[in-house]
Amino acid sequence: MLNKVFLIGRLTRDPEIRFLPSGSQVTTFSIAVNRAYRVNNEWKEETYFFDIESFGFLAERLGKQLNKGTQILIEGQLRQDRWETAGGDKRTKVKVVAEKVSILSGKSERQEKQEEEPDLDIENSIEDFTSDEDVPF
Repeated sequence: MLNKVFLIGRLTRDPEIRFLPSGSQVTTFSIAVNRAYRVNNEWKEETYFFDIESFGFLAERLGKQLNKGTQILIEGQLRQDRWETAGGDKRTKVKVVAEKVSILSGKSERQEKQEEEPDLDIENSIEDFTSDEDVPF
């Protein structure tokens, strides 16, 4: 059977790194994927959130290279976890297990501008240039 997923989205948080008893690294993170569609000539947008898990060398690389806001392309498979709660309720969760990940861009332009541009107090940083006394020529 075919079980293949391709997603493009942005990380919603920094990756979480943990290790299996075997010493193999597991890196988990979530991405947000937007879907634009039209209803009666009006554009609407929905956002979906997916949990991603990676193992081994890929997990090591992603744990070092990814951070919140990074846009990535993921190729992977769907996996379903099943468990029973202490109260006896059955639960399931579907996640994507990454096989290949390509970094498309760093943080979004809006996030980068917010981090790069310090808050400036414009009123206190205005200099008076009305005098020519300090001009060297």
